[in-house]
Amino acid sequence: MLNVHKLSLFFGGTPLFEDLSFRLGSGDRVGLIGKNGAGKSTLLKIIAGDLAVDSGQVATEKALQIGFLRQDIDFVVGRTVREEARSAFPKLLSLEKSIAQINQELNTRTDYESEDYNALLHKVSEYSEQFQQLGGYTFEGDAEKILLGLGFKTADLDQQTSSFSGGWRMRIELAKLLLQENDLLLLDEPTNHLDIESILWFEGFLKKFKGGLLLVSHDKMFLDNVTNRTMEISSQRLYDFKKPYSQFLLLRDEIRTQQRATQKNQAKEIARTEQLIDRFRAKASKASMAQSLAKRLDKIERIEVDAKETQTMKVRFPAAIRPGKVVINVEDLSKSYGPKEVLKHVNMTVERGDKIAFVGQNGQGKSTLAKAIVRELDYNGSCSLGHNVLLGYFAQNQADQLNGKETVLEAAIASSNETNRSKVRDYLGAFLFRGEAVDKKVRVLSGGERNRLALCKLMLQPFNVLVMDEPTNHLDIQSKNVLKEALSVYEGTLILVSHDREFLQGLAEKVYAFSDKQVKVFIGDIDQYLVHKGSESLDTIAKPVREKTKTKTPAPRQSKAYSQLKNKVSTIERKISSLEAEIKKKDVRIATEYDTLTSAFFDDYNKAKDTLSETINTWEAVLLDLENYEH
Repeated sequence: MLNVHKLSLFFGGTPLFEDLSFRLGSGDRVGLIGKNGAGKSTLLKIIAGDLAVDSGQVATEKALQIGFLRQDIDFVVGRTVREEARSAFPKLLSLEKSIAQINQELNTRTDYESEDYNALLHKVSEYSEQFQQLGGYTFEGDAEKILLGLGFKTADLDQQTSSFSGGWRMRIELAKLLLQENDLLLLDEPTNHLDIESILWFEGFLKKFKGGLLLVSHDKMFLDNVTNRTMEISSQRLYDFKKPYSQFLLLRDEIRTQQRATQKNQAKEIARTEQLIDRFRAKASKASMAQSLAKRLDKIERIEVDAKETQTMKVRFPAAIRPGKVVINVEDLSKSYGPKEVLKHVNMTVERGDKIAFVGQNGQGKSTLAKAIVRELDYNGSCSLGHNVLLGYFAQNQADQLNGKETVLEAAIASSNETNRSKVRDYLGAFLFRGEAVDKKVRVLSGGERNRLALCKLMLQPFNVLVMDEPTNHLDIQSKNVLKEALSVYEGTLILVSHDREFLQGLAEKVYAFSDKQVKVFIGDIDQYLVHKGSESLDTIAKPVREKTKTKTPAPRQSKAYSQLKNKVSTIERKISSLEAEIKKKDVRIATEYDTLTSAFFDDYNKAKDTLSETINTWEAVLLDLENYEH
């Protein structure tokens, strides 16, 4: 499908990466990882043809269609959702325009027997045939179907794209990619502006996608769920493993351990050889031998242990005064943006020590309520803070509020106090600002670096209540780990607005779900909430089928046979679940260990699928018998 051969790119004489080589096949689902600034997004741009390289080449199969989902979506101002979706088909739109122009000309002409008129008829026929072959008579319907499937309502399709949030605009772009039927998808941080429900939908789409995938993401769970291969850019080099992210980490550590052991042995051998050279050089009779050993030593390729970006310093939020039992009380809160009502009569009580996650689709009011709590916007109703509450807030645009004229160190010191000022460099080091990096001006920092600095400033201040709105956006995996570890031991009250499931794991003990202008409380962590949501969805999906077998009280003469059938149905359903779980595990092994699997494994795999098919047929037959008893 695609071959990348010895790519090198330099900025100001400094290599971003050198001699990168790899191949992508149609079944490859690759997670591209590395710290911020390693060149991940740049590599995607090179493959997409947006950026030239200093050396090397990207070779693709003829007619390979590549879809590129960029971090920054740039829609044309003034287009509706429907019009933006149509823009995914420039050739069709061009043909449509040409056909309309020719038809208009034909309607105004009367020289029906002329050569020019016949030429126009021939051309419009040719264009119409092309239009039909490319799906021109169905593409608008297909676009509407996919947009509705992504959560848009029919009324939304004629709204301006500018009226939608970043997450919804990302869905429009995803719809365009889906409609284009690409052979290879290049995705740069696609989950940054998506809510959890959207991410789950997107995972489902990618699992069914038949083409290749090259994905840049800092969402560990997303990587695990949709990839079967991991490539890491580190220290200008590329490391390639046929494993999803979590398995890659284990393998990576093993390789580093082997590298260190081999390097140690090589160092001993080099030292021994150098001693021999020094000894032989002192003797004229051994000079030639010393020279021979020196030449051999020069030819030895030094083993390098791949650099591992590890965090040795653990940071914590400073201690703060103890607040009262109730820290936030929301009563009858409503908020509208013009005619659009986002929140309606919301009530919420947050007590000291609560760990809360705000979840829900984009545009449902999560950030709005967060801003209301920190008094960054007006609203109707009441939102009061409790006794001794010291409120810290991390906004989605927090990084934009930094003073660009300050250095990194100056910005951090400005947020410190007498108790932690001496540890400012340690805090900065925890967020990867080390050595000369602390002297950089804030204005030259990347988006990810500015986010890290903003978080560092927040952690230097003694807050007993934290409200954090998407704090992991633009953070690399290591920085997310630093933040999560600090929050896991934070003794204050925490409200997290986040779409990152892995980040929320272990942090939130309550989930506040936002939907239809209301907020519902779920007591449990994010995993329990998702299981709950999943079971609800499954019940909804299965309901039309189960209505046919809905339990009715059988007549006394039927009770024994009826009970037997019901028990049989339950037994078969348990067997189906077990077989499906077995097949799912085997699917994972096929995706990750294909080259090592034996023919016996595939025989068992096919047997399990055949057994599942037979069991489902039996289940359907028993259900029919059960239905006869019910009628």
